[in-house]
Amino acid sequence: MIIGLTGSIASGKSTVANMLSEMGFPIIDADLVARIVVEKGTATLETIKEVFGTQVIHEDGTLNREELGALIFSDPSKRKQLNDIMHPAIREEMLVQRQQLVQQGHPVIIMDIPLLFESRLQSFVDKILVVTVTEQKQLERLMARNGFTHEEARLRIQSQLPLSVKEEGADAVIYNNETIEETKQQLQKVLAIWEQTN
Repeated sequence: MIIGLTGSIASGKSTVANMLSEMGFPIIDADLVARIVVEKGTATLETIKEVFGTQVIHEDGTLNREELGALIFSDPSKRKQLNDIMHPAIREEMLVQRQQLVQQGHPVIIMDIPLLFESRLQSFVDKILVVTVTEQKQLERLMARNGFTHEEARLRIQSQLPLSVKEEGADAVIYNNETIEETKQQLQKVLAIWEQTN
């Protein structure tokens, strides 16, 4: 069974990912994969260099994330160019990792994909688990965690697909508004049900 784990900024998805990891489930982390595919010497990094120029590459041949970020931040067409390079590479690497874990005989594999719905990757997984919070909680946590003003936090949240939309597309939802212990209990319950029916 392949479980797609997703949520939104400050919803507690990483907390749930850590719980799953502690329970011994193998995790394919999309954010980690996004770093792997642009490591020094990869075809993806070479393409980025061709498209965006040598200024986005450090002298040691690694990606200059700050420079690239500055380039694409205010230019939607450049951002699309980068996404068109990155997304296929990320998908391919995630599928390679998934295949390796399946071959190793893992009965349950977690794919931690923050933008699962936005990237339309529902077909990659058998079940979708969404970690959600109330909008107020999300705002408070984001402000506390990143030192954002109310307005900055609100804009970050609004740039993502609303949690309510993600909840509708989920096979199960974990409400992460209260204690870590309560979140863990919900997670264990969902896993128990899924493992019975799988």
